[in-house]
Amino acid sequence: MKMIFSSEWLKLRSISSTYHALGAAALMVVLGVAWTFYVGSLAEERGSLRAAAPEEGFLPLVQISLATIGVLAITSEHATGMIRASLTVVPKRGMLLLAKAAVVGVVTLVAAYSILLVTYVAARLIAGDRRLGFNSTDFSDDLPMLFASGVSVTVLALVGLGLGAATRSTAAAIVSVVAMLFVLPGIANYLPEPWNSRVASLMLPNLVPQIAGDRLSSRLGDGILPPWAAFAALLAYALVALSAGFYLLKRRDA
Repeated sequence: MKMIFSSEWLKLRSISSTYHALGAAALMVVLGVAWTFYVGSLAEERGSLRAAAPEEGFLPLVQISLATIGVLAITSEHATGMIRASLTVVPKRGMLLLAKAAVVGVVTLVAAYSILLVTYVAARLIAGDRRLGFNSTDFSDDLPMLFASGVSVTVLALVGLGLGAATRSTAAAIVSVVAMLFVLPGIANYLPEPWNSRVASLMLPNLVPQIAGDRLSSRLGDGILPPWAAFAALLAYALVALSAGFYLLKRRDA
């Protein structure tokens, strides 16, 4: 078992796309610093200003970038034919997918929290006493949002892995992740009431603020979920995607 995880870890760190995805996600720090300076200059001109915190505003960049790691963890093997060698060494396909999920989960979780925390600290140090309307003045108050954001990144990476196993296509899996983040939430808003708010509350972008109990989630109206239910719904995305990926991986020939 340990050898399987070591093998998957070696595969993940041996492909250049992993580092490209991590580099793209790390751009959040640069953009967060630039955003804080920009908001600070506007605040000096206008006297007061309410702005989105950079670790929230640029979260989709981290989500998409690290979801790519999950997708490529398996679609790259299908593209090169290496999946046949992997299944020869590990004939139990569920074990292979589990090992990939564990490695992708750990890498994306560590990367997500590192990037989020660096961005958070850098923005607050630059803002200083002005705060610039970034959430609260206490780290403990911001901790639920940071926690939920980091988990959402890992969940999306696992969703990407599951979709990659199901579709065998890098493009199809990435497009599906993008649709979950940006397309489906918009479509949900056009559903008749009260289904628009109920369905919207289950959309990926809306689960993070609900887990954190943030007031921004009040826009969902009566459809708002309690934190525990929103957290369960978020985990369900990964579970469903990985289950579908395992089912199709098991039924089809390599």
